[in-house]
Amino acid sequence: MLEDPIGPHLARWNATRGESFEKDTVLETDFCIIGSGAGGAVAAAMLSAKGHRVTIIEEGPFKYQKDFHMLESEAYPDLYQESAARKTKNQAIQIFQGRSVGGSTTINWATCFRTPEMTLRHWETHFGVKGIETKTLSPWFERVEKEFSITPWEVTPNANNLMLARGLEKLGIKWQNIKRNVKGCRNLGYCGVGCPVNAKQSTLVTKIPEALDAGAQLISEMKALKFHFKGDQISELICVPMVKNIEKNVKVFLRAKHYILAAGSIGSPALLLRSEAPDPDKLIGKRTFIHPVNVSAGLSEEAVFANSGAPQSVYTDHFLENNPATDPVGFKIETAPMHPILLSQVVRGHGDAHFDLMAQFPYISNMIALMRDGFHEESPGGEVHLRSDGSPVLDYQIPPYLWEGFKRAWLQMAEIQFAAGAKFVLPIHSATQGFSKWSDAKREIPNLPSELFAAKLFSAHVMGGLPFGEDPKNSVLDSYGKFRNLGNLTIVDGSMFPTSIGANPQESIFAFSFRNTDALLHRI
Repeated sequence: MLEDPIGPHLARWNATRGESFEKDTVLETDFCIIGSGAGGAVAAAMLSAKGHRVTIIEEGPFKYQKDFHMLESEAYPDLYQESAARKTKNQAIQIFQGRSVGGSTTINWATCFRTPEMTLRHWETHFGVKGIETKTLSPWFERVEKEFSITPWEVTPNANNLMLARGLEKLGIKWQNIKRNVKGCRNLGYCGVGCPVNAKQSTLVTKIPEALDAGAQLISEMKALKFHFKGDQISELICVPMVKNIEKNVKVFLRAKHYILAAGSIGSPALLLRSEAPDPDKLIGKRTFIHPVNVSAGLSEEAVFANSGAPQSVYTDHFLENNPATDPVGFKIETAPMHPILLSQVVRGHGDAHFDLMAQFPYISNMIALMRDGFHEESPGGEVHLRSDGSPVLDYQIPPYLWEGFKRAWLQMAEIQFAAGAKFVLPIHSATQGFSKWSDAKREIPNLPSELFAAKLFSAHVMGGLPFGEDPKNSVLDSYGKFRNLGNLTIVDGSMFPTSIGANPQESIFAFSFRNTDALLHRI
């Protein structure tokens, strides 16, 4: 177990919980940062290191190593938005997002990729984003990889990932090892419920402690409700303390010289919508993209134990390396860990059939396909809306070209799984009971109905909603995250991306937060 970077220092840190506020309170600071994940924590550490007063607001609880017991039943309600049950407005896609100190970096699977070159060129060409040339961005990515200990996973992949590697090799398709932000990893496989040994170099154990050591203030279990404006400036942020996820009847007013929004690609647009922020072209919350994910399960003769070992260590971009201007959709193939509660949500059916499938838990492997969305003319993306109580929901439709992508992905994953030695392959779609031969899968998968709720769809990557660029007609931020219509607001989370990126976005958010915060420091 690595040294605990949190527990021994709590007494001297300025870290409080929302419930400690018993009456309306005004707090003043130089920088108010909303969100403590990949974007917000990086900004907090950079600004605190320069001697600025920084206050970090986090809606979720401050949980760390002592609270991580490798239990899904604890982690989902404690560490995930809506207890890991967040869904799109039509209920068709389940969305996994973090909601605790460290945000999604606390509960993701430690997978790291630089922003693909094809994506950067698309942003440059179609959205006029400046300063994203390879030579300009490379130093930021190098800094990220050094400070978050991002290196290729060199331990032998677990059996779940080896199924992917073996099948790709049999088919002559190139695969690579995934880079992971870990140090002293024990290969437990429970990254998604909080690392119990402090090996995952999340912002929880890196940038948050750095910021607190430098004098930053952290207020957890505090909901950012809305901004107030005075002219073209934010005058204050109204917050509401949370007690066991219930809003307390107390208000905290954060008055800062500058505000940094990093509440995620659903939370950040939602805060601006609740605040009725200036939006002359009605762009806030629109062009919100996910990587829609479909799943293919495989049954093997030998035990796989997909809950054990590094969750993701093998991938292929073979099916992503197309021309997004002419091909409907590309996809990256990875694997996912399979823990009992998560698996029970994925597999279809009920009663005895569901019981029988769950009973084969040790022998079930899986592959997932991450659809790259936002590059095609038929991909308007989703839109963040507010419910009547002000809470956000993402409206995300599945156009025909995405259904085509899902079917191609199920086909490719089935072929890979059979090549790897699976005796039975089950695309997660209610219209099929699975296949014991590749020839049957090849014939039947293209005919699967393109119907909502027939396919079980997921995403852990939400991007966009506050896109950056130089054209006010298709962006609300400039190329460095400055909100165009407010003088003291900067965005540093994935909401700045004008499309999905075609790769797990954690490292990209780290790098762009470093870049945007550095630009802010040069402006002030």
